[in-house]
Amino acid sequence: MTEAGGPKGRVLIIAGSDSGGGAGIQADIKAVTMLGGYAMTAVTAITSQDTTGVHGVWPVPLQAVTEQMRVTLADIGADAIKTGMLGSAALVEAVAECLSENAQMIPRVIDPVMVATSGHRLVDAKSVDAIRSELVPHARLVTPNAPEAEVLTGKAVENIDGQRRAADRLLELGANGALVKGGHISGSKVTDVLQTTTGEWIFESPRIDTNSTHGTGCTLASAIAALLGQGESVPDAVEQGREYLMGAIRAAKGFGKGAGPVHHGWVLDEED
Repeated sequence: MTEAGGPKGRVLIIAGSDSGGGAGIQADIKAVTMLGGYAMTAVTAITSQDTTGVHGVWPVPLQAVTEQMRVTLADIGADAIKTGMLGSAALVEAVAECLSENAQMIPRVIDPVMVATSGHRLVDAKSVDAIRSELVPHARLVTPNAPEAEVLTGKAVENIDGQRRAADRLLELGANGALVKGGHISGSKVTDVLQTTTGEWIFESPRIDTNSTHGTGCTLASAIAALLGQGESVPDAVEQGREYLMGAIRAAKGFGKGAGPVHHGWVLDEED
């Protein structure tokens, strides 16, 4: 952890690599950096991936993942931790054990990455069980989209009531906060439901008509982690993270033949 009065914003990201640069570790690094944080990484998998889909996945050995975590935490430290793609139950358990031993008091943003934007399934049932039992408890914030929330909680998530029920369940499972996102729920507005142990917040924004949505979940979770690591409260981090993501979606450059990536550097464009 950061010493009192010291610099803040160090984020350890534990996630897979996206060769297309739009999601995964690459999106995480961009989002954390653009929001003033310092990104460190523990790569969990190498993927052959572009805007049309995931074409191959090569898991990184468990010891390599946990050693990346251990050395960065021991040397640089962290003010927030963000997890993304964890493709096996064994990996989830190894990550959870390493965090318990080396980062017990550091706030964690758990993004339960289960399905790529292209529809490619990234985890199996055992991994889901492990995320539910090993990572959701004690998380500062869990950030599932509607399909992921349904898998984690067993609750139908088709509207705001379903989002609330799923968030309630995630808190019951031990999370300190749950942001159940509504991007997969139809409607002219996107509604995200945040519940913590101290209250509920509803965030709404107009739906942006675009195909450039690759990496939105990774980007939002990492943006929130960067802001939490700089001392923002959970509701404020979510609000500012959403604003950053909306800007990145609007500024997307239309790269690729499928679901294009958002433009993480839009803030710099506006400053020019």
